[in-house]
Amino acid sequence: MKYVRKTMELTHQAALEMLRAGVAAADEIGQPQCIVIVDKSGESLAALRMTGSKYLSLLSARAKARTAASIGVESSMIPPQVAPLIAAATQGAVTGLGGGLPVYMDDVLLGGIGVGSGSPEQDRAVAIAALDAIGAQWEKQAR
Repeated sequence: MKYVRKTMELTHQAALEMLRAGVAAADEIGQPQCIVIVDKSGESLAALRMTGSKYLSLLSARAKARTAASIGVESSMIPPQVAPLIAAATQGAVTGLGGGLPVYMDDVLLGGIGVGSGSPEQDRAVAIAALDAIGAQWEKQAR
């Protein structure tokens, strides 16, 4: 099968479950959040702006999710010295802000989640809770 390959993909059910868990985690810490889940090509599967979250954080959450899906690591791993250049070159589609995590299952990159409106630590915690809800990882597991 030289020209075809089998793939895995995130489903809308997974995205909804991630949103539910992310909202619950944000409620628990008392920080309304914007949550965006994208597939591996960066297309949105789900997005939610919780009541009371910063409306512009929806843009940064989308950029965080797309960044993580694109590079396969946390969005905060973009080196700080190049982050502004990459952001400018991609018209804000790529960011070095914390709160974006890739979605891995069985070491396969399936997409990304971006969370924004809180501190980077709060954003990351909400993203992790969302990933935990579907049994996903945010990094490839050592074998």
